[in-house]
Amino acid sequence: MIDLRSDTVTKPSEEMRAAAAEAEVGDDVYGEDPTVNELESAAAEIVGMEAALYVPTGTMGNQIAARVHTDRGEEILVERESHIYKWELGGLAQHSALQVRTLDGGDRGIPTPEQVRDGYVEADAHRPGTGLLSLENTHNSKGGVAIAPEKIDAAAEAAHDLGIPVHLDGARVGNAAVALDVSPARIVENVDSVMFCLSKGLGAPVGSMLAGDEEFIAHARRVRKLLGGGMRQVGIVGGPGLLALENVSRLADDHENARLLAERLADVDGLSVQPPETNIVLVNTEHAGLTAEEFLELCADEDVIGSAFGTHVVRFCTHWNVDREDIKTAAERIRNAL
Repeated sequence: MIDLRSDTVTKPSEEMRAAAAEAEVGDDVYGEDPTVNELESAAAEIVGMEAALYVPTGTMGNQIAARVHTDRGEEILVERESHIYKWELGGLAQHSALQVRTLDGGDRGIPTPEQVRDGYVEADAHRPGTGLLSLENTHNSKGGVAIAPEKIDAAAEAAHDLGIPVHLDGARVGNAAVALDVSPARIVENVDSVMFCLSKGLGAPVGSMLAGDEEFIAHARRVRKLLGGGMRQVGIVGGPGLLALENVSRLADDHENARLLAERLADVDGLSVQPPETNIVLVNTEHAGLTAEEFLELCADEDVIGSAFGTHVVRFCTHWNVDREDIKTAAERIRNAL
């Protein structure tokens, strides 16, 4: 079976398994786990922030950021296809009592400064006001597009001019950095906090990082505890996370494999393929006369699995457990399926 559902299905390397077994550990709730302390310091340095916090999942990292940055009842501005809005079980309402105002970020999922200004609500006797702008890079629902730092800067500047903090869901910010040939720190240079995953293309078995200034992270640590994320001898999973931080450059291999898959599927009658910028390939099945689910059933019969991303849209995601030969095989199997 060639599994292209997500880069979350990656298995840890033997080196990561060894790092887990050999990690020096302590009680992280007391700040005494040396492995996680090292991981948090290294992660903060990578994104150019003062401090970082290890969290079990990217969703928890995003939700902590929303809770820390806002007061209950405020509005949050989000792109209407963003992960924090679509795929996190209404956590913005459940955890932070936030009202959501959506912005249409177009084909690339990035609001313009004008949209940020138009979406802003000033607090008064009747309205709670806008408390946070959340952005995403790469943008998952738009096909893993890598949003240029200048676009992030422009939206963030508009928010800051209005006195609004900015959070970046950078689950795959490493992919964006590689695709754009810039550092992760450059991408997040003008936002107030960023979350990025260790457990996707970087290959760690579990975990994400939330970074910001020291005051933000101190507050975030308390909220992590509130949400049940205060862990103990967590260096066992933090050790592989340290190795994951060294894997950013290898994401280029996933991007190349995604381009190869897209090229081969574009030649299949009935399929329309969005040229990938990173490791996500979106395939439209409408002209094949198939829904996404029907198409995926045929693919599964040929031992290739992906994810439905709409009525007629399928997502295939490359990662370090599928190599170039796997991609060639997957493309041929999908051709056979049709």
